[in-house]
Amino acid sequence: MLSTDEAAPRRLFFRLLAITTIIKLWLAAAIPFTGDEAYFYLWGSYPDWGGYYDHPPMAGWWLWALQGVSSSTLWLRTPAILLWIAVVFGMMDLLRRLQPHHAGKPWMLGSLFLALPFTWSLNLITTDTPLILFLFFSGYAFLRAEQSDDLRWYAAAGLLLGLALLSKYFAGLLAITYAVYLLPRGRRSWLKLILVALCALPFMLLNMAWNATHCWNNVLFNLYNRNAGSQFDASHLIIYMLMMVYLVTPWTGLRLARSGALRGYWPLVSLFAVPFVLFLLLSFYKTIGLHWVLAFLPFFFLWAGASLDIDVLSKHRRWNLWLGLPHLIALLLLAYLPSNVIQGAKLHTDIVMHREAKALIKMLRQDLPTDATIMTPSYSFASLLSYHGGSYVPVFGGGSFHARFDDNVTDFHSYAGKPIRIVSTRKIDASTLLPYFDSVSVSERMLDGARFWVADGQGFRFEPYRAQVLSQIAETYYRLPAFLPLHGCRFMEQYGFQRQNR
Repeated sequence: MLSTDEAAPRRLFFRLLAITTIIKLWLAAAIPFTGDEAYFYLWGSYPDWGGYYDHPPMAGWWLWALQGVSSSTLWLRTPAILLWIAVVFGMMDLLRRLQPHHAGKPWMLGSLFLALPFTWSLNLITTDTPLILFLFFSGYAFLRAEQSDDLRWYAAAGLLLGLALLSKYFAGLLAITYAVYLLPRGRRSWLKLILVALCALPFMLLNMAWNATHCWNNVLFNLYNRNAGSQFDASHLIIYMLMMVYLVTPWTGLRLARSGALRGYWPLVSLFAVPFVLFLLLSFYKTIGLHWVLAFLPFFFLWAGASLDIDVLSKHRRWNLWLGLPHLIALLLLAYLPSNVIQGAKLHTDIVMHREAKALIKMLRQDLPTDATIMTPSYSFASLLSYHGGSYVPVFGGGSFHARFDDNVTDFHSYAGKPIRIVSTRKIDASTLLPYFDSVSVSERMLDGARFWVADGQGFRFEPYRAQVLSQIAETYYRLPAFLPLHGCRFMEQYGFQRQNR
């Protein structure tokens, strides 16, 4: 039978869990599929064994499995809906083990965490979904290992770390955290670290083997292409600091800073303190995205639960609920505000593109020649049209360092001499396309007050396109460090380009 101290927090937790789950389901059904989600959906449509252009393969594997059942937006977002629920139960279990005599605190910690805006408002299926899951439960296993000194838990931490590394490379921050914590603690701790590393290693080797046969795409993107031009900018640091104040919430962060609680629970504190410091150092040169930090926040709030009393946790839970109110209003507007209210703004076109993608596809297919192909200059736009249209939409032009999945799917040889319809949310200058077609005509089309530009190119000329566009892509995005062995690169091979070293 539950004690009086435990019964009330438990009831509160399950009420809040039910309310936030209903909100999550509503948001997942009401918010249109985003361009990023559609891009990762394409990974699932073209499953690969060890990676994709910009990240390791885990999100693609998940979406491949989900597509085997249904491609509805709500179904595809199911893992994101369940993610924070799984995490919060793991946090509560750890707090019970850390403080077994405080029966009500785990339930109150769970309520506080569920009330945070990001746990109920972010329901998108992206590479961060499996990353957060595997990172948290790797940390969970590590804390269990430190508590019990059971090598099996260290092995589990390594296996889960390996799965996180197959989700996103900056899971490596958790590996660094394990090293920072264990290395100063003597020879036996070194052996524990070696066990963690050995259990994670096979997953990383799988991805490296894929990279060696796929242009080293993940390495080039994450270490080179996405960091080109990075330089010191104090505004990045300011943005990071403000973002962290928002994420940890001013009331909880300030209360912990005043309490001096950092002196305790070192294994737990290291799991968020080391990544946060590393992000701080990176922020001098890069903008740190909110989604980068989310995977480590559960450990911060678990530390808060261990360090603060139940009355303080209850008060902070109420304040978190008030913090969530403007987020809920903003999401209501995003889902239901008539798009013509902001007609004329760029956001209006983006909203129409996401809400009315099926109608847009129908409009673009009108008067389309039977042998013509629809393309766009934007990876996000192309992915949305592919998802809603049920057929793959290639990317025309140079694109950007992000999301170059299309390089390994489309072969422009096959379009030689054929018509191509290029659609864009930006004005198209026909003269920029003339070198690649026998003729080009540009028109404007309207949908729900939003303007789209359509260029119809007749007789695609492959050789000029290869010489001017594809060669520039090869030079910009496929230049390899000389020390990397290469055993295959579809993009370079299919267009007859030679390896280029940095």
